Parts: sequence; C-alpha cells; structure tokens
Amino acid sequence: MDFSLLLQAIALGIVQGLTEFLPISSSAHLLLVPWLLNWESELLNSLTFNMALHVGTLVSVLTYFANDLLRYIRAGIASIRERKIGNDPDRRLAWLLVLGAIPGGVVGVLAESKVEEIFHAPNEPLAQWAVIAVAVIIALLGALLFIAERAAKHVRGLSEINVRDALIIGFAQAAAVFPGVSRSGATLTAGLFLGLKRDDAARFSFLLGASIIAGAGIKSMYDVVTDTASGALTSEGLVLYALGFLASALTGFFTIRFLLRYLRTNSTDLFVYYRWALAALIIIVAVLRG
Repeated sequence: MDFSLLLQAIALGIVQGLTEFLPISSSAHLLLVPWLLNWESELLNSLTFNMALHVGTLVSVLTYFANDLLRYIRAGIASIRERKIGNDPDRRLAWLLVLGAIPGGVVGVLAESKVEEIFHAPNEPLAQWAVIAVAVIIALLGALLFIAERAAKHVRGLSEINVRDALIIGFAQAAAVFPGVSRSGATLTAGLFLGLKRDDAARFSFLLGASIIAGAGIKSMYDVVTDTASGALTSEGLVLYALGFLASALTGFFTIRFLLRYLRTNSTDLFVYYRWALAALIIIVAVLRG
C-alpha cells in the first residue's frame, strides 16, 4: 500500500475533525486541501470517503454529548407518551432540535449531491471558477460572522431558545450545503444574531447538527457496504477509510471540547480572520495556477 495515501487519509480525517466543528467549513477544506497539495487519489477525493469522515465526526458528537442527547431523547419520548411538553426545558429543547433539523435534512437530501457535482465533478480536477467561488463564500460568511459578533448581545441561553430561533438556525444550517458556508459557522452566526451566548449558540449548533451528520453517516455506511459487496472498494480502500474515520473521530472530540471552552471567554474573530486569510490565499493560488 502506498504510504503517502495512508498519510493523506489521516490528514484529511484530521482536517474533517477540525473543520466540522470550528466555524471554517469542512466541505471547503476537504475540496481545497487536496487541490492545494495536488493530491489526486480518486478514492480520497470521493464523496463516499468524505461521508466516511462524517461518520467519524458523528462519533465525536455522540460521545461528547452522550448524556445530553440521552436526556433529550428520554424527554422527547416522555412528551409523546404523556402527550404534553409543559414547562419541562428538556422536552422543549428536544422538539426544538427536531424542528430545527428539518430544513437541513430536506435540503441535504434534495440538493447536497447536486451541489457537490456542480463544484466538483466526479474524477475531475477542481475548476478555477469553483475554487474562486468557494473562496468568495468563505470570505462572505466570515464577514457575516464578523457583523454578528458585534451585533450580538450574548445574553440568551439554551433555555430561552424558541420555535422562531430553532427555525432560523435550522435554515442557516441548510445553507451549509454550499462549500465554504460551514454548518457550525452558519448556525453559530445565526445564533449570535439572535442574541445567544457564544458557547450556547455553539452547543445548540452541535446538537442540531448531530441528526444531519447522522443522516450522512448512515448513507456513507450503506455506500461502503454496497461498494465492498460489489468489489468496488478493496481492502486497501477499507484501511484508508478506517484511518480517516479514526482521525476524524479523535480530532473532532477534542475540537468540540476546545471550542466550547474557548467561546466562553473569547470572541469568534480568530475564525473570521482565518476565513479571510484562507480566501485570499485560495484566490492568489488559483490565479497563479491559471
């Protein structure tokens, strides 16, 4: 097995684990890192491998928020059994998470693969226009996050989220179907505009994204099983998938912990400046490569 492919799989897993939860766009980085470094493996640039990396970040979310998710699931089941939500904050949040996940789920099913093909046709190198378009999206979302940080009051917590908030954040999450937007970046930006505290906005974002990542993960596992059964995915490919998955899961867990702690006492400006610097670098490289 080519040792360089092993390193690339691990590197892409680390990239996914970092960028899925930091507000800097995992989809953009998974497109742009191979492009910048001239990595040309069809397997590692495939949508199925990207989805396998999402399974890793799903494990990160489920592990880190296991107690919270179990509590909300129990609360949701209890509300169905008793046909009552009442004043129970866990029951309210459980159903708000379900409501907020609907826009992203619908858009993901209907448009994600189509958008992926527009920006990156299978077995084709990234086009210059696509690279520049992703860079522009990265910069624009950075600008929105910059404005939201300054417009935000940072006073509302999870218990104060209502139906309108959940829907707004849910539609923001749906916009992440476009590379460069970032699921966590879009939902965090929306949460800040709605006056949420930074760490509570991020926590709601991660909990909300769990169902979307789970959907992508289930599809990925189905594709891996199908490809393995048909012989399209070899044992070498399975090793690469496993390495990417493990790197993504471990990196994602520690990234979640870092970000929630970081946002308690720091602004999001670091990620804004990173977005702008990355966008500028991408455009310069794209122009020089012609």
